[in-house]
Amino acid sequence: MGNILHTFTVSTHEKQSFTNLDHYLDEALSEGGVRDGIMVVYCPHTTGAITINENADPDVKTDLKHGLDETFPNKPEYIHMEGNSDGHMKSSVVGASETLIIADGRPVLGTWQSVYFCEFDGPRTRTVHVKIMEG
Repeated sequence: MGNILHTFTVSTHEKQSFTNLDHYLDEALSEGGVRDGIMVVYCPHTTGAITINENADPDVKTDLKHGLDETFPNKPEYIHMEGNSDGHMKSSVVGASETLIIADGRPVLGTWQSVYFCEFDGPRTRTVHVKIMEG
């Protein structure tokens, strides 16, 4: 027990998608045996992100995609040579990590909440790190 680093990969299949990470986080907690503490979920990619959002209605993910695309379209005047400036903007706004409270061996989330990996430049295979600190 104590401090645990758990790393896993997520394969995405679309340019922009939201992958539920709850199963991965439960697995990390189960392997680590931590009952109470803090969990940091971190994405080391500049066109990916981590967020907490609704898990009950799949239309929320669809609306998030549309809203992010409308807010950050990939404009022809962007000069980044890879052509994925919109993905970098979305990643910066959503953020690279989320911190969760662990109580009784489970992440403390609201009734409708889940943790998601956000893909903004797929399809790709991405790495996600989970740091669990007992306390």
